[in-house]
Amino acid sequence: MSREIDYGNLMHSAMRGLIRSVLDGVAEHGLPGNHHFFITFDTSHPDAELADWLSDRYPGEMTVVMQHWFDNLDVGEDGFAITLNFGDAPEPLYIPYDAIKTFVDPSVEFGLRFESPEDDEEVEEMVAELDDDIEIEVEEDPADKKPADVVSLDSFRK
Repeated sequence: MSREIDYGNLMHSAMRGLIRSVLDGVAEHGLPGNHHFFITFDTSHPDAELADWLSDRYPGEMTVVMQHWFDNLDVGEDGFAITLNFGDAPEPLYIPYDAIKTFVDPSVEFGLRFESPEDDEEVEEMVAELDDDIEIEVEEDPADKKPADVVSLDSFRK
């Protein structure tokens, strides 16, 4: 049995831990300076909680902004709860860390992007479709060719 170190999952776990640490600090002390976050998450994640009208409007993914007004930030082991303002209507959300696709703090040009196995499958499908559409011509190596049979034309002359 061969074992391999799964660096991809270890990195994702570490990056999600970083997000949790940042949100813990914000929950305790508020957003410092000009810091603010754009968080894109999978709205169809089974543990994500959001109002029906938001999941209807954003059936695949949604980006929320934590900047001037947010309330009830509760940072947990597996995700965080927060109330955000959508057109003067406060809405509670629960976002699991493993539903997060991107986490960006533009004030310091910092960003994280999480790729999922589904993303890899989509890329593989796109490559397969391209392979079907691309014809590749292979030139033969002259060294691989057999010498031609030589036919004497003398027997055909009159």
